[in-house]
Amino acid sequence: MEVKIGVQYAPRELVIESSQSPAEVEKAVTEAIASEGTLSLVDEKGRRLIIPVDKLAYVEIAEAARGTVGFTAR
Repeated sequence: MEVKIGVQYAPRELVIESSQSPAEVEKAVTEAIASEGTLSLVDEKGRRLIIPVDKLAYVEIAEAARGTVGFTAR
């Protein structure tokens, strides 16, 4: 699953691929905002991303787009 995170005063968004479900990521974001602490997520390679919630602009949670193979009619 792909998670895009906008950070205030940063020109680019942070994008990670996570093995967590959308519900798990949403819960982590909600809990971090409620506690006014930090948002901590782990990507598929085990790297940890920690962001202070007071710097969050937005969090976009999306399923990973799967490419099509071969010819398909649209």
